[in-house]
Amino acid sequence: MHEGRPADSQQGVTRRDFVTAGAAVGMGLAAAPAFGRLQAQQPSPLFAAPPLERVRMGFVGIGGMGSVHLDNFLAIEGVEVKAVCDIVPEKVARAKQKVVQAGQSEPTGYDRGPRDFERLCAEQDLDLVLTATPWEWHVPVCLAAMRSGKHAATEVPAAYTLDECWQLVETAERTRKHCVMLENCNYDRREMLTLNLVRRGLLGEVLHGECSYQHDLRDVKFSTEGEGLWRRAHATRRNGNLYPTHGLGPIAQCMNVNRGNRFDHLVSMSGPSRGLQLWQQEHLAADDARRNERYVLGDVNVTLIKTALGQTIYVVHDTNLPRPYSRIDAIQGTRGLMQGWPDRIHIEGRSQAHRWETLDTYFQEFEHPLWRSERVRQASRGHGGMDFLEDWRLIVCLRGGLPLDMDVYDAAAISAVCELSERSVANRSRSLDVPDFTRGRWRTRPPLGIVEG
Repeated sequence: MHEGRPADSQQGVTRRDFVTAGAAVGMGLAAAPAFGRLQAQQPSPLFAAPPLERVRMGFVGIGGMGSVHLDNFLAIEGVEVKAVCDIVPEKVARAKQKVVQAGQSEPTGYDRGPRDFERLCAEQDLDLVLTATPWEWHVPVCLAAMRSGKHAATEVPAAYTLDECWQLVETAERTRKHCVMLENCNYDRREMLTLNLVRRGLLGEVLHGECSYQHDLRDVKFSTEGEGLWRRAHATRRNGNLYPTHGLGPIAQCMNVNRGNRFDHLVSMSGPSRGLQLWQQEHLAADDARRNERYVLGDVNVTLIKTALGQTIYVVHDTNLPRPYSRIDAIQGTRGLMQGWPDRIHIEGRSQAHRWETLDTYFQEFEHPLWRSERVRQASRGHGGMDFLEDWRLIVCLRGGLPLDMDVYDAAAISAVCELSERSVANRSRSLDVPDFTRGRWRTRPPLGIVEG
């Protein structure tokens, strides 16, 4: 038995067979060219909910990313925004005004405190509830949505404890509702090019991945608004990889995690905690109460993951030190490798020996079909188009009754790295098993293919 769930919760799997639903795997989601040794067993269909003529939405948390998502969905056909919720009444009022300006009826507002999302879920006849709240509220909102008969979508990470990951999985299985983690980096142009090259076999058999979230967030963490009101607090009690999803999401898709492969075990270690302490001393006034905070989060955390098919993944978390942004985003195979920051590629037989190439010619020849859309390329809402593409794909799948590009098992497996890394760090980098949230069905679930536009 893998760690992270009591023995009794591993029993009776056949009584909660979530993936027996979902007939045809359309829109390019049929099994893609694989790597390694996939078992020759009868494929398990992916879950697909009945198609929706329109998607009636509720939003919980409409600050920074919540507002980005709201703007995106208001520009996507077939979406109706029926309810908005936030603990700040002014944000609710602004969101309601945006919806009206977009030509829709004024949505119902919910602003009676941190649990008013429960009233939203209970009262509103919705298809999808999206949460862009602080991390600790992602799971409560998703559970309330699914238990009231609605699909759930959450910002990242979906959860940060193993028990929460299991709650999401078991609730999605029981209610037969989608629970998707909105990992926008899976839809970035370079990451999708990488996926296309992997699927076409240009990199050979995929053996290794490197990824990170390396982002100087000191000014954000000490801000007196937005994420500064909650994100820094995690550094006072947690030491590990608190934010693995941006780097790990695209690597997981290239390696077919949960769809012919899975994360098997990991080890993790953190270095000293210095960055936030220096910021305290150099930027806060002598009487600022935040100078009394004490931090335990190592400035640099390194986690190594081994997959069931034997690949290795190097994952870094680094948000407390001065540095330019990077996700590394490296995929290495038997025929070549590709990575970001800076973007470069080397493919045996195409590239000059021992030399890197730029990606220009590869974008021309192997651009992912979804990025050939002018609508996506010209999207100005959030991170250069990938946020819009992420939201657009979700609506396309829900309206078409298709399996999602990522599902609740992906949300759980990637988010599980949070607690597992913390536990490994606390135990001298002890090796820990990653729970199999699919309960063995990963062996026959089809990989994500190249979705056509």
